[in-house]
Amino acid sequence: MVHAAQQCMDTVLKRKKDLKEIFDLGSQWLMELCMTLTHLCEYEYSSTSAASFSASGNPRRSPARNSSSPTPNRSSFSVGLDKVDLAKCKERGIRVTNTPDVLTDDVADLAIGLAIAVMRKICEADRYVRSGNWKIIGDYKLTAKFSGKTVGILGLGRIGTAVAKRAEAFDCPISYYSRTQKPNTNYKYYSTVTDLAYNCDVLVVACPLTSETHIINREVIDALGPKGVLINIGRGPHVDEPELVKALVEGRLGGAGLDVFESEPDVPEGLFGLENVVLLPHVGSGTMETRKAMADLVLGNLEAHVLKKPLLSPVV
Repeated sequence: MVHAAQQCMDTVLKRKKDLKEIFDLGSQWLMELCMTLTHLCEYEYSSTSAASFSASGNPRRSPARNSSSPTPNRSSFSVGLDKVDLAKCKERGIRVTNTPDVLTDDVADLAIGLAIAVMRKICEADRYVRSGNWKIIGDYKLTAKFSGKTVGILGLGRIGTAVAKRAEAFDCPISYYSRTQKPNTNYKYYSTVTDLAYNCDVLVVACPLTSETHIINREVIDALGPKGVLINIGRGPHVDEPELVKALVEGRLGGAGLDVFESEPDVPEGLFGLENVVLLPHVGSGTMETRKAMADLVLGNLEAHVLKKPLLSPVV
C-alpha cells in the first residue's frame, strides 16, 4: 500500500500540468484524486519524509511514530481544521497544512447571495414563475430589502471580514462578535452572541468550529427575532437545528440561508417545506476556479514537503 501511494505521489508531482488541464476542462478529477489519496494510506515518499491528504477536513488516524520514522505531512483540502487534532499532530511532529485565503471570496460571496436570496425570496419567486402562478394569480408579494440592513458577523476572521466588506457595499452597518475584540476596525463590537443578534437584522455565522457547539441556540434565535435572518456559511454544529426549525415554523425567526448542516448530508426535513429558507449542499467554495486553486495548494504543499522546501500554508 505504501508503494502504491508513493507511485501516486510521483505521478502527481510529475504530471501536475496535465492534471490542471484536466481540471480546466470541467472535471473534478483533481479534487477527487486528493480525496481518494486520503483513504489510500499514510504514505512514505522516502526514508525521510511522508505525506497524507485530508479531504474536506475528514479525520485521519496517524500511525505511531518512533525516532526513526519519517516526518509526516497532513495536507487538508479545506480551510477548516475542526476534525484534525492539531495538538496531537504537534506532539507527534506531524506537519499540517490547509487551504486558506483561496476560498475566502467564494464563501463570502455566497453569504451575501444567501442573505439576498432569503430576504428577496428569490427561490420562492422563481418557483412562482415556473408554476404558472404569475399568470394565474398575478404579481408576486412584496419582500424585504437587504441594502442598509445591519449585518452582524459571528467570527471576524478572513471570511467574516470579507463578508463585512461586501455588506458595506450595500450600505449595511457592520457589527461583530469574536472571542476577542479586533484592533484596527471601526465595526461595532458586542461581547456576547446574544447581544449581537439582538442588534442586527442579518446574522452571519462565519467562525471556525471549536468544542463549543450550538452557539446559535434558542436565546440567540429569539434575540434575532421574527424579522431577523440567519445565514450559516461556517459549520453546521454551530446551530441548534431543532430550535431553528421550531423558530422558523412558529414565526419567531424571519428566515434562514444555510450552506452547512450538523449531520451532512442529512438535513432536517422540517426545513424542506418552509418558504423562508434557502438550503444549499455545502457549496461555499464550490466553483471551478476555487477548487482548482485549492487543489493546486494541496499539491504545492505536498511537493514542498517532499522536496524539503518551506510549506506554502503551514498550520503546525
